[in-house]
Amino acid sequence: MEVLKLIFVVIQLVICLALICIVILQSGKNSGLSALSGQSDTYLSRNKQKSRDVRLALATKWFAGGFVILTVVLNLV
Repeated sequence: MEVLKLIFVVIQLVICLALICIVILQSGKNSGLSALSGQSDTYLSRNKQKSRDVRLALATKWFAGGFVILTVVLNLV
């Protein structure tokens, strides 16, 4: 039983680190204010950024769900 608990703890640690990295890679919601500073994005770069943000948001939801489920499983074990 201890081996199973150790495996779950290691998996949870990996999920936790991945979740932190995914959240850090997401762009902030106030990135639209960059027009005031003179930076302009082209149409293609904005769409590429949006698709990347959508994928990162989806990955955040999946990893957070896995983290919550694994936390409940660890509390029951």
